[in-house]
Amino acid sequence: MRHLSGIAALAALVALVPTAPGTAALRPEPSGSRQAAFAQAARAYGVPESVLLAVSYLESRWDRNDGLPSVSGGYGPMHLVDAGLAVPGDGDHYDGRSGGDSDHPGDRPNDHHSDRPGDHHGGGEDPRGDETRPMVRPARAPEPAADPPSDTLRLASRLTGIPPARLRDDPAANIRGGAALLAEYRRREGGTPGGDPARWYGAVARYAASDDAGAAAAFADEVYATIRAGAARTTDDGERVVLPPDPSAVPPAPATGRLGLHRAAAPGPDCPPTISCRWLPAPYQRLGRKGRYGNHDRYDGRREIDYIVIHDGESSYRSMVNAVRNPRYLSWHFTLRSGDGLVAQHLRGQDIGWHAGNWDVNSRSIGLEHEGYVARGGSWYTEAMYRASAKLVRHLARKYGVPLDRAHIVGHDNVPGTTRAAVRGMHTDPGPYWDWARYFALLGSPPARAARPHGDSVIILPGYDANRPRFTGCGGSGDCPPQGASTVWLHTRPSGEAPLVKDVGRHPKGGSTYNVHDHAARASAGQRYARAGRENDWTAIWYLGQKAWFHDPKGARTSVRASGPLVTPRPGLPSVKLYGRAYPEPSAYPEGVEPQKLVPLQYSLPAGQRYSAGLTRRGSYLRAVTFDTSRHRVISGDTVYHQIQFGHRFMFVKASDVVLLRS
Repeated sequence: MRHLSGIAALAALVALVPTAPGTAALRPEPSGSRQAAFAQAARAYGVPESVLLAVSYLESRWDRNDGLPSVSGGYGPMHLVDAGLAVPGDGDHYDGRSGGDSDHPGDRPNDHHSDRPGDHHGGGEDPRGDETRPMVRPARAPEPAADPPSDTLRLASRLTGIPPARLRDDPAANIRGGAALLAEYRRREGGTPGGDPARWYGAVARYAASDDAGAAAAFADEVYATIRAGAARTTDDGERVVLPPDPSAVPPAPATGRLGLHRAAAPGPDCPPTISCRWLPAPYQRLGRKGRYGNHDRYDGRREIDYIVIHDGESSYRSMVNAVRNPRYLSWHFTLRSGDGLVAQHLRGQDIGWHAGNWDVNSRSIGLEHEGYVARGGSWYTEAMYRASAKLVRHLARKYGVPLDRAHIVGHDNVPGTTRAAVRGMHTDPGPYWDWARYFALLGSPPARAARPHGDSVIILPGYDANRPRFTGCGGSGDCPPQGASTVWLHTRPSGEAPLVKDVGRHPKGGSTYNVHDHAARASAGQRYARAGRENDWTAIWYLGQKAWFHDPKGARTSVRASGPLVTPRPGLPSVKLYGRAYPEPSAYPEGVEPQKLVPLQYSLPAGQRYSAGLTRRGSYLRAVTFDTSRHRVISGDTVYHQIQFGHRFMFVKASDVVLLRS
């Protein structure tokens, strides 16, 4: 109850507040609109309207998200966190399969692989992805419970008198609660309502509710960058909201010093200074007397990086950073927190993480784990995490020369299995609710930029907010809550009543399903496929050796025409083999080094079909099978491979088996 006197004083001052700089350009909107709700809440609590709008944009992009919580337990446009519904993880009761739904589609209880909280990278996929030295992992030990997050939902309820349930469900009430929080944080630092938006830096930083001063400062910096640049969009529930640019919104230098806020120095060479990073190293140590070691490999030279792999961790941030420091577990390079975009770095750029389930990809990639879940009842990712991740990936891409496209910035669910047996058990994160189009826009490489009106390819590009395909497997026996998604379903004929296309690797028996973990008949935003036809409101692509149709109506297109290299079997070949890795030919291996087997997958590329080529490279193998890094080496061959977008996952074909077409 100590806050009551401050709240009463704040209320008495609100009526005296003049129009704040940065708000005059905002025109009143019809009563009841989202824009009007921001204006009314800003006036009621003496918060500069530009500040309120920009904070909300960083938290939710002004979306309602159908009243569903974020992965960090936040609700509504202002992301008011309900600590009583904090994100599960750290080995608690939540099972991402939700009552028997498995990460293997088909909902069969014998399908034992799952991406789920407390079982990160669990089940059928070997994260190292090398069958010649399978990884043996003990059961995870129980971990300490995470510190509860700040319950900003109930604080907002006390400040406004609005019940928590209404703050969760009513966007206007939620915005009012966020304004009350900002005003309270301003009061706590000795400030008064209104005034120059630039003077609200401290309150904005506190709004991040972060335990890391650098992350709070980075959040505030991004809020003020948004104010200066302005923003405008139509929300997921059809509300048009505009934040006019205010180039004068530059916080004074002493703002961070007064609060003791500072941006943490980057822990190593792989974090840009514009995000807050912690250095939490993964251990590299021997395990017993049998030559085992964990939890990653090291390479003393400069690794060639072709991929940056985007994961969601199926667990909380705390659980992941605890697990990656276990020498008997597995590893990745970075972990990102949803609530404030905090980044933890665990491996150097030249270290090889065990994260993607494919040794060839692991040896040529950097892995990013994001706090989140494929199917936790429709949970969503925050703008703060998207932006921190995009800044990190942009930095890494520049440093290592990785192109910013979907052939190189890939999801874990795009990585191929290494053998026929491994295909079915590969993981499915980050799943359909990761907004790839938004992510690439933040990377400065929006997919639509590659559009070519008369190209022979198409890039999948549904409007995320309006694209709400049916999914099952989020909880219980019914459908997942409707929400934006980045994927389209693929059918055998140009009809929504037609069966989904079949994936013989994912489903050796039976057909594809609508399970949220089943990507067997899905194409994702940013992926490029060879165009195979057009009929009425449907477009066909070549996919997994067959013609696959997706709904692509005029006036609401879910793809754009594009151009780019394509491959087709060399004349005279009825089909060509596909591989899950690009290893060199046996003759390339020196004496004393056993050649790695290159086993074709159960798929083939038939004559007459075309597939988009993403990168071309000579086969290589990074040999790292001992704890002694001086014995690690890269073996290069003469066999040339093309990476192609064959299904939802990419695969490799030998260049000698195909003709490369330029379109």
